[in-house]
Amino acid sequence: MALHVFILIVTATIATTVSATDHIVGANKGWNPGINYTIWSNNQTFYVGDFISFRYQKAQHNVLQVDKVGYNNCTIEGALGNWSSGKDFILLDKSKRYYFICGIGGCSNGMKVSVLVHSISPPPRSDVVSAVHSSEKSAAPVTFHGNFGSILVFVGLSMTICMLQDLMSFG
Repeated sequence: MALHVFILIVTATIATTVSATDHIVGANKGWNPGINYTIWSNNQTFYVGDFISFRYQKAQHNVLQVDKVGYNNCTIEGALGNWSSGKDFILLDKSKRYYFICGIGGCSNGMKVSVLVHSISPPPRSDVVSAVHSSEKSAAPVTFHGNFGSILVFVGLSMTICMLQDLMSFG
């Protein structure tokens, strides 16, 4: 029984860390002036637990998290966060709208991005879920797409392993 609990804890932990996405701002163009980051962010879907990362020349730019007023006016007063490594990975840990700007003059040249972070991924669509049932006593292999799909698959596999171990111990 202790082995079953251990397997479930380990697989749930692994599955939780697998589902985060790293959204690289501007993709291959990076964090630079003259890029429309609104178009980039509108083509992304952000969830709690994802990362947003900024890639830029360290001496030329930085990243500040600001409120909506700071974003709209390119002002840095009351900044909520400040990064300047050139490769900044920022955890999106709450469901809300985040605002980021370059605080070294780049904001007025378009270096600002706003992202809306959703609390959970949408449920899987029926066309991407498949299940095969072989009997009432066996676990059905199920494939899910989405942030929580990997958790369900790992837990399902763990339960199958536990059931097999129980069956083998009776034999």
